[in-house]
Amino acid sequence: MVWPQAVKDRIKTGNDRELVHSYPYRSACPSTVWAELVEGAEEELFLAGYTNYFFFTQVPAFPETLRRKVKSGCRVRFLLGDPGGEVTRQREAVEDVALSVSTRIRITLEHLDRLAVEGLEARFSAPLDAINHVSLSVFRFDHDALVTPHLARLVGHDSPLMHLRRHGDGGMFDRFAEHAEELWSRGVPVGERQA
Repeated sequence: MVWPQAVKDRIKTGNDRELVHSYPYRSACPSTVWAELVEGAEEELFLAGYTNYFFFTQVPAFPETLRRKVKSGCRVRFLLGDPGGEVTRQREAVEDVALSVSTRIRITLEHLDRLAVEGLEARFSAPLDAINHVSLSVFRFDHDALVTPHLARLVGHDSPLMHLRRHGDGGMFDRFAEHAEELWSRGVPVGERQA
């Protein structure tokens, strides 16, 4: 039986299957989605946003969850922008908001410092990679990812977001995961950054 074109147009095939949902604004993604993805991650929790600070305000009991994740063997990583870097200063001028980019990064660093969890990894993106990092946030939770391409002068919560779920090699999930891994590979461990 041949399916009507209207049905075919609604069924995702190939790499389209990886797009679970899209939101015109990151802030439109329900906080329950973030919390469920964090909670559900068992092997890989890789937060490669430039500041990542909103996790500590948006996800209930986030520090305790991180402790539990690391203790259970989940790999937990934070990739941050350098709060003193040139790209950070440029982005602050572009955004022109009271809660500056460097302040948001420092909030995350303060939370991570308070956690003091052995095994939790944190790096700053390398200076040459910072422009690529600030323009695209990738948050990975095992085989799910939330991806935000940052638009012009907009802060992260005003930029669009895509929820992806991996369905095979070489799809959108893999492409964004490889981007984040490449930035991580050249990143500088937080404790080693030159002041």
